[in-house]
Amino acid sequence: MKKKVLVVDDEESIRWVLGKCLEKAGYMVRYAENGAKAIESASSEGFSSIILDITMPDMSGFDVLKEFRSRGINPPVIIITAQNTVKNAIDAMKQGAYDYIAKPFDLDEVKITVHRAIDSYENSKKLEMLRAESGDADSLQDIVGKSQVMLNIYKMIGRVAERDITVLVVGESGTGKELVARAIHQNSMRRDGKIVAVNIAAIPKELLESELFGYEKGAFTGASLSKQGRFEEAHKGTLHLDEIGDMPPELQTKLLRILEERKFYRLGSEKPTPVDVRIITSTNKNLEKEVAEGRFREDLYYRLNAITIEIPPLRKRIEDVVPLIEHFLNKYSKELGMTKRTITDEAKELALGYGWPGNVRELIHVLEQVVVLSDADVIGLQDLPAVIRGSGPRSPAAEPEQIPTLREVQRRHVLLVLEKAAGNRAQAARLLGTSERTFYRLLERYPV
Repeated sequence: MKKKVLVVDDEESIRWVLGKCLEKAGYMVRYAENGAKAIESASSEGFSSIILDITMPDMSGFDVLKEFRSRGINPPVIIITAQNTVKNAIDAMKQGAYDYIAKPFDLDEVKITVHRAIDSYENSKKLEMLRAESGDADSLQDIVGKSQVMLNIYKMIGRVAERDITVLVVGESGTGKELVARAIHQNSMRRDGKIVAVNIAAIPKELLESELFGYEKGAFTGASLSKQGRFEEAHKGTLHLDEIGDMPPELQTKLLRILEERKFYRLGSEKPTPVDVRIITSTNKNLEKEVAEGRFREDLYYRLNAITIEIPPLRKRIEDVVPLIEHFLNKYSKELGMTKRTITDEAKELALGYGWPGNVRELIHVLEQVVVLSDADVIGLQDLPAVIRGSGPRSPAAEPEQIPTLREVQRRHVLLVLEKAAGNRAQAARLLGTSERTFYRLLERYPV
């Protein structure tokens, strides 16, 4: 069945051009010449995406978008306008638009943006359905956050889950890398198989090879029986290799060979064992630095880095602290059979001012402790640990200094050029000295 797109613009010529472009791309197109008709149409029909002009005679596109959201009309909205300003682009994103295109627009850009919007929306819906329906989705439920960066991570999970490629999840310790790996697996085509997690850093180097690949009887002293390794255990499923940056060089070579040949050798065996497994890796290390300093194979890095999901530290998404507190207070109260706990505004404010060096893992530990030790139904300042009660206001200077990765430098540069071009992607491509097609690929790699 063809996907439906609603085009909303008071200029008939614009509606006609966009309609023909989208019909040729295989979409079914409906039209509205003003905000009132757009709201009426979107309320009565289901659309996969909506293209919405900002400036219209009866009500602005922003007002229409706000009305959509209040009525629960949630397909991705792509804003179009002749007023090509950075402010309009920022306002559109704040209002919940998926993307922003300036007039005069490139029709190829329109098609690419609509396709991306629908693909992202449908994958996000699948993830939400999995949250609601899966009886084994506790890890999904614990991925909490309303910040824009977390919304982008939800979209990335939806986009990559069903594409059977390697994914690298990066972030500081305690940010939730394993939760993201499990969310990808549980929303993938391999969801009926197992996800097997291995913490590379937690296994002694001399035991790691046998742990991963298994061994035959008699392979070494004490090997009285054959043993299956983690790769075989994850066959037809997903293998999550946590702290991949700590993998010894000799095993990096073997992992690269497995990725290329889809087979491995047990210790003590000359017979290859075929394996069908998806690899998700994670690390708190800067792998680009590890490659530059010769501790990590460059060719393996590029094989693992097909898609990277970067989870920011909690201090960089402080607006998620309160939703996380409320979520885990409710969770642990239920698990312990206690009445639902709430938290005072003063305690919330103090939690917001704390830097959370241990990230979400530290916050979870604090809340577990508070629920167990406090008899009060309302958590106040006195119930918080001393380390938090003694913290002053957050200061950016107090945050650990970090050298940005090459990926982060590239992302910042792309965003800077886009801002210099006032949101005009064709102009941004010219400023970068590259083609529009290449610039669109950069935006796919570094989504705004």
